Amino acid sequence: MLDRVLDKGLVIAGDIKINLANVELLTVQVRLLVCSIDKAEQIGLNWWRTDPRLTIGPGSVGASRAGTLPSADVDVEGRLARIERQLEQLIARSGSAAATAPAASSPSPPSGSTPAPHSHRRP
Repeated sequence: MLDRVLDKGLVIAGDIKINLANVELLTVQVRLLVCSIDKAEQIGLNWWRTDPRLTIGPGSVGASRAGTLPSADVDVEGRLARIERQLEQLIARSGSAAATAPAASSPSPPSGSTPAPHSHRRP
């Protein structure tokens, strides 16, 4: 049975729609073709040969496994390194600021307010 499906091919197609009060919220279109690679090439399907995520070559994901990162990954790596350096600098500054901060003093009254009157007792 499987040999026949792979030899001839099998197509499954369908749509799933989700509506709420006559407003279409989501539509999923499903198109599935099950066949052998030979049959797919006979009918003109060979997208996997040129898809950079599935082929091994310069600048592809397959190449990153060999030690060379695609340019998008290099950009992300550079940005991540810069963010990590900035974080380390902030931590270093906050650590040195905490070490040199003066001892806590009594809070001053908010600006624009008058201090509460002091009552003086006579001896």
